Amino acid sequence: MKQTFYSNGKLLLTGEYLVLDGAVALALPTKFGQDLVIEEGADKIIRWKSFDSDGSIWFDDTLSFEEISNNGPFQDESIKSALISLLHQAFLLNPEFLEHSEGYNVETHLGFLKLWGLGSSSTLVNNIAQWLQIDAFTLLKNSFGGSGYDIACAQRETPILYQLADGNTIIREVYFNPTFSAQLYFVYLNQKQNSPAAIASYRNSQQNVADKIAAIDIITQNVLKSTDVETFASELRKHEKIMAEILNADPIQDKLFADFSGTVKSLGAWGGDFVIVVSKENPTAYFREKGFETILPFSEMIL
Repeated sequence: MKQTFYSNGKLLLTGEYLVLDGAVALALPTKFGQDLVIEEGADKIIRWKSFDSDGSIWFDDTLSFEEISNNGPFQDESIKSALISLLHQAFLLNPEFLEHSEGYNVETHLGFLKLWGLGSSSTLVNNIAQWLQIDAFTLLKNSFGGSGYDIACAQRETPILYQLADGNTIIREVYFNPTFSAQLYFVYLNQKQNSPAAIASYRNSQQNVADKIAAIDIITQNVLKSTDVETFASELRKHEKIMAEILNADPIQDKLFADFSGTVKSLGAWGGDFVIVVSKENPTAYFREKGFETILPFSEMIL
């Protein structure tokens, strides 16, 4: 019997990095996601095949039940090793998926290019959790780590405010579809960021951020409630300034787009993936001239 599971991708509009320490973050599920298709197999193995959005196969291999239950041993940091480690954590939460099966044939299909950074890992985690009827947040914590906002987006069809408080996860669904959404665009920076590495870097350089969290919380509420594009853009610039101080890094607009007449803000890990652009005029020509070909309007990206 074939089973199919689906999860939404994500973008973090406010609260990057600081969401790990309790900041309220505004997160947006995307129209792009990933599905997981499961069929019965044999030989006590999982035949796994992963497709990118253009139909190309980016991973094709077999994983033995023994490798998954024992979690290795591994000699490298390959995709296969990472997948086996993830499935091992899933096995610990639900051993029956191996104990009561002869094997599986598995396919994953991305609705976005793998390099875009919209959540190829988080959507996989959530899909596996749905398949095995285990808690996706626990599976994420035990495998890739992170705040979990991406799992919350994977499971929802509406923007959310996301917060970690006293060991608890607080998720509030909100309405976010600004009247000026036609002036909002998402531009891919041609390089995928390594989220665990970015988090580690943030941790290593961390300072006392309590006052910064309070400021970001106010900005998040102001961004959510903005009724005009000027206020919205101003709040994004305030956000970038605060994060630049914390990360000791130049905002992406100063670094790459200083001559741009609108506003550019990083989303998620700084230095890669997508940025949000606020522009009264269609900025496609500007960014393409700079070498950035992927420019998506708000209406094409956000659910």
